Amino acid sequence: MSGHSKWSTIKRKKGAQDVKRSAAFSKLARFIQVAARGGDDPGMNFRLKLAIQKAREANMPNINIEKAIAKGSGTGKDAVIIEEITYEGLAPGNVGVVIEVLTDNKNRTVAEIRSIFNKSGATFGTPAAWQFEAKGVLQLDKSNDSEADELAIIEAGALDLEDLGETFVIYTAPKELDMVKSKLGSNGRNVKSADVELVAKNKTVVIDVTSAKKILNFLDAIEEHDDVVNVYSALEVPDNVLSQIS
Repeated sequence: MSGHSKWSTIKRKKGAQDVKRSAAFSKLARFIQVAARGGDDPGMNFRLKLAIQKAREANMPNINIEKAIAKGSGTGKDAVIIEEITYEGLAPGNVGVVIEVLTDNKNRTVAEIRSIFNKSGATFGTPAAWQFEAKGVLQLDKSNDSEADELAIIEAGALDLEDLGETFVIYTAPKELDMVKSKLGSNGRNVKSADVELVAKNKTVVIDVTSAKKILNFLDAIEEHDDVVNVYSALEVPDNVLSQIS
């Protein structure tokens, strides 16, 4: 069974707080701006549709969403150019990591990301994307009948699923993400989130508490950078190890 490699999943298990709302809105706005380059109609631009859905899930005001679309599509007076950049490397312990950023100053961003790597004893620039593959990833709240949930997930066309206790993580082919989400929704299932993500093909399991804490602190520092929008790692920390990390 595949392992969900997005850093936010580990953060939820670890009990860490989400980033402040203002910072989250800023990142979501950049997502929308970049997606809107492909057209300002979410009905014709699937990537923009996903970005808007993520913003609404975070309760981002509609006026902020509309401004971000206008900026990204070039129809607004404050149109800006934001670049998408992907960085690769190895976290402490040689754990593969891929970082996606949106920035209006790539020279500043790469210097700051490199500095975080250096201070953490990580290796910046080592190829790591080969360790991951793109998949549609959905999070689904469990009902009182988990067996019925699993049947609904299979019938919706999912490739795989992972049981996280109170939720399921569901994997699909990237192009089938919206279809699976729609089928689950029409079947009365509560889909908490849906996005195309990078999922590690194989996990690096870390059972030493000190090592795990060092890696998690590094991932925290990367994710907290203002320009970082996604952090994917091949890290897996067992729950009994996470429970020992404050």
